[in-house]
Amino acid sequence: MNHQSDQYYINQVLEGQVNAFSVLVERYQGLVYTVVYRMIKNKEQAEEVAQDSFIKAYKSLSNYRGDAKFSTWLYTIAYRKSLDAIKASKRMITSELIEEVSEGEMELVGDALNYLQVKERKKIISDSIMRLPEDEAAIITLYYFEEKSVKEIVEIVNLTADNVKIKLYRSRKKLYSILKHHISPEISSKNGRAI
Repeated sequence: MNHQSDQYYINQVLEGQVNAFSVLVERYQGLVYTVVYRMIKNKEQAEEVAQDSFIKAYKSLSNYRGDAKFSTWLYTIAYRKSLDAIKASKRMITSELIEEVSEGEMELVGDALNYLQVKERKKIISDSIMRLPEDEAAIITLYYFEEKSVKEIVEIVNLTADNVKIKLYRSRKKLYSILKHHISPEISSKNGRAI
């Protein structure tokens, strides 16, 4: 059915077959919503910003040059729309106090997570990502869940590769710290082993 490449559908839209854009929306709506939601942290507003991102992509489709993957171009639009929405709402984001976490403790968190049910694990990880600052939540989501390369993330968030790598490292440590607090009952403080 819709197993054609993104460029095929882009060409269809540019040739006047506007309904072909619905295939691209269907293909990327879940992923765009996830990135937006993890930045905005409000379901209704995230749905609106995700929709606005697709509208902007549709209106700007003739400007898409194909230098980057269509998904990277689309995520860039969604990322910028999210930043605009955050600025517009002018709400203050409070970051969690993040304690220093050693690499060994990070492994313990991973071990303890293996004991949780898959659904519960996904919910805990998603909730923990929501507690990260918007830009870090987006970078973590793009890298680990959307499997974007550092180079693609650089294009989306408009930072240097070094800055993206530093943010990934710091965000991962913060995420593990948050996860540690979520699953602390699963870790025995006596010997540091998963129960």
